[in-house]
Amino acid sequence: MVVDSTGVKVYGEGEWKVRQHGVDKRRTWRKLHVGVNEATGEILAAVVSSHNVSDDEVFEEVLDGVIEEIEQVSGDGAYDKRKCYRAIEARGAKPTIPPRKDAVKWEEVSESGAEHPRNQVLERIEEIGRQQWKQESGYHRRSLAETTMFRFKTIFGGSLRRRRFDNQAVELFLKCGALNRMIQMGKPQSYKVEN
Repeated sequence: MVVDSTGVKVYGEGEWKVRQHGVDKRRTWRKLHVGVNEATGEILAAVVSSHNVSDDEVFEEVLDGVIEEIEQVSGDGAYDKRKCYRAIEARGAKPTIPPRKDAVKWEEVSESGAEHPRNQVLERIEEIGRQQWKQESGYHRRSLAETTMFRFKTIFGGSLRRRRFDNQAVELFLKCGALNRMIQMGKPQSYKVEN
């Protein structure tokens, strides 16, 4: 699973008014946080929040939205937080999150008693370098979440029509469901033909 978030504009003034008079102070954004199946490209879980909620604050809620077993969770540096690692470990998954460039080892051990996975990543980066670690760990698969966000905004646009937060959340969830349906219908069924 790969996780990421994107901002979606709340329906507001037209582009002409913004160009002429500037952005209204009341214009707001919503954030769509998603967990994407890296094999199929389908959105497994989605959470909607206001623009001032950080990715790590809703990360556990995104994981809780996935019913099936998770082998690996890949995310960007925004998820390099202790609570994110705890949530991943609680699901029995492998974290693939790059530590910040100036990161230091955490003194704590993981809940299983082994060395913390983040410390193992830091050691591996020291050995082979950050770029090689990204190749080795499959971190670049995380870009599939960004591809999903691009696909979402290309098909449905980057703004919302509803005024109330609850209705905006429902609008985004419906769009996620529609995108999943398009992906399911558009992928070919491949199988070997025996002669």
